[in-house]
Amino acid sequence: MRLVEVNMAGSKSSKSAKDDKKPVVKIIARNKRAYHEFDILDKWEAGIVLVGSEVKSLRNGKCSLEQAFADLDKNEIWLLGCDIQEYIEANRFNHKAKRPRKLLLHNAEIKKITNKVTEKGLTLVPLQMYFLKGLAKVEIGLARGRKLHDKREAIKGKENKREMDRITKRNFRD
Repeated sequence: MRLVEVNMAGSKSSKSAKDDKKPVVKIIARNKRAYHEFDILDKWEAGIVLVGSEVKSLRNGKCSLEQAFADLDKNEIWLLGCDIQEYIEANRFNHKAKRPRKLLLHNAEIKKITNKVTEKGLTLVPLQMYFLKGLAKVEIGLARGRKLHDKREAIKGKENKREMDRITKRNFRD
C-alpha cells in the first residue's frame, strides 16, 4: 500500500505505510499507588534481565509492581519485590516469583541516578512495565515520599480540577 503526501508547494511525494507506524507499546502492569504515595521527580526507561518463563508469564499479564522498588548495588540497579507469577507450563524450569532482577541502563544514566538517590528522602520506584518492540521495559521514577497532608492536598487539587472541567464543559455546550 502506498500513501501519497502533498507538500505545501503542491508537489507529491510517496511514502510507504511502514514509515508511519509508531512502536506498539503493550502495558503489562502499572504501579498506581506510586503516584499517590510519592512525588515523581524524574523518569527513566530501563531494560530488564529475564528468563524465558518470566517472559511467557509477562505476556499473560501476570505481574505486580505494588511492593516493588529499585536499589543500587555496585554500579548496578536491581528491581526488588516485583512479583512475576510462575508460568504454569514451565514445570520444573520455572523461576522464583520475587527474585531480584537486574535493570539495564547506560553508565551515564546510572551515575546520574546514583547522585540523585544519595540525596535524603529520595528513592527509585517502578512506575510501569511494558513491552516495546518485543522487549520488556520498566519505567522507573525518582520519587520523594508524600506526607498524609500532601496526599490530601493532591486529592483536593484533582477534585477541583475535575469540577472546573465539568463547569467549563457544561458552559461550552450552552
